[in-house]
Amino acid sequence: MHGRHPGTRAARRQPARHAPRDAPATGAQLPAPAGYAHGVAFKDHFSRQARDYERYRPRYPPELAAFVASVAPGRALALDLATGNGQAAVDLAAHFERVLASDASARQLAFATPHPRVQYLRHAAEQLPVRSGSADLIAVAQAAHWFDFGLFYAEARRVLRPRGVVALWTYELFSVDAAVDARVHRFYSAVVGPYWPPERGYVAQGYRTLPFPLEELPAPAFRLQTDWSLGQVLSYLGTWSAVDRYRAAEGRDPLPALAEELGADWPAGTSRRLSWPLHLRIGRV
Repeated sequence: MHGRHPGTRAARRQPARHAPRDAPATGAQLPAPAGYAHGVAFKDHFSRQARDYERYRPRYPPELAAFVASVAPGRALALDLATGNGQAAVDLAAHFERVLASDASARQLAFATPHPRVQYLRHAAEQLPVRSGSADLIAVAQAAHWFDFGLFYAEARRVLRPRGVVALWTYELFSVDAAVDARVHRFYSAVVGPYWPPERGYVAQGYRTLPFPLEELPAPAFRLQTDWSLGQVLSYLGTWSAVDRYRAAEGRDPLPALAEELGADWPAGTSRRLSWPLHLRIGRV
């Protein structure tokens, strides 16, 4: 979800169905034909707001990537699937020699953050152009609920080395105080609620009901925290898939009315602390 970068000449020669072998992780995005998703249905809820998604999504705590890396059997290769703007991929690059970060959306990859140990590719999470038994970790941030679970877990078992790790995490609603929280919860459920895709139910349940047929490991609690102005909060809410679908269906933006409501409890020009509980499921193949 950050700036797009041309693929290297060597990377372009690699067959689409195989790992890039020993090519360096240059931060380059590998191009793909229009509509390309390796034949797997792609539920694209975020391409239209890709630029705002990159600007207005909260950052993960660095302790999260450190913990996930600590339980992997090695530090050679991590896969960040449905990478979006590459936020998690860059975090993982602090702990792994190489990160292959992929997304089925060309628009999201156009805004992906470059990093010398991260290579961006365009493909679906259920069909990975990676050699069998080559990866130490598969990470999926705020996206596993969109996957075809049967195909995804089969691919995870194929590409991970013995005792390789799958880490899936998500977050839902932030908290500020009772008054702000009540207004945001009403907006979430009553105003844009009918426009949430059904897969959002897994997020609402903190991934507790997400299929996870692995040897599950205990995980500590993590929180996302940031200090934002009201304008930044509204921009973040504008990245919600339900808000995008509301605008398309109703022909109007639901955010100005919410901005007026929140303004009563949020003085202009001030920032407030937002906190999201983060839900992590992690296990071995």
